[in-house]
Formats: sequence, C-alpha cells, structure tokens
Amino acid sequence: MEINATNLLQEMQGLKIEAGNSLGAQPSQNVGADFGSMLSRALDNVNELQGQSNDLRTRFDMGDRSIDLSDVMIAGQKSTIAFEATVQVRNKVVEAYKTIMNMPV
Repeated sequence: MEINATNLLQEMQGLKIEAGNSLGAQPSQNVGADFGSMLSRALDNVNELQGQSNDLRTRFDMGDRSIDLSDVMIAGQKSTIAFEATVQVRNKVVEAYKTIMNMPV
C-alpha cells in the first residue's frame, strides 16, 4: 500500500472537512479508537515509505541497473515529506496536550 504526497494531502483535507462537520457532535468512544487506528496506519505508512526508500537506495548503490537515480531520489523525498509531516502532527499533539494540562479546572 503506497501513498504519495498528493494522497496524503487529500486525506488530511478530508479529515479537516470531517472535523468541521462534526464540531457539534458529542464525543464518543469510537473517536478515540478511530484516531488511534488512523495514527497507527499513518506511522506504518511512514515506516513503509522509509523502508522502500532504503531498499531502492541500497539496490542502486549495489549496481542494480533496473533502478534509476530519479526513482531513488523520488522515494527519498516521499519518505522525507511523510516523516516531516508526522513530526509536525506529533508537535501539534504535544502542544495541544500541554495547553489542556495548563487549563484551570
């Protein structure tokens, strides 16, 4: 299951729209489970992209003539973008957690 930057952007925009539509909805147990599974899938996807990038890079370095340099560079950029997006999501989650913890009760 390969996801490119365009698909990732579309998925994030879809989530933004869903979040906007459900602002008035009451939170439920499913929301936490859905977020957890979505986060898990995203991390698995980043891991898969990094593995593919490393595999292509190793095959290219070993002299595999079926691998083009452009394929190696594109795979590297996909994995870098996915990783950076994951780090930004993590930073936002930590920031939100800190904000919630600093709220007076």
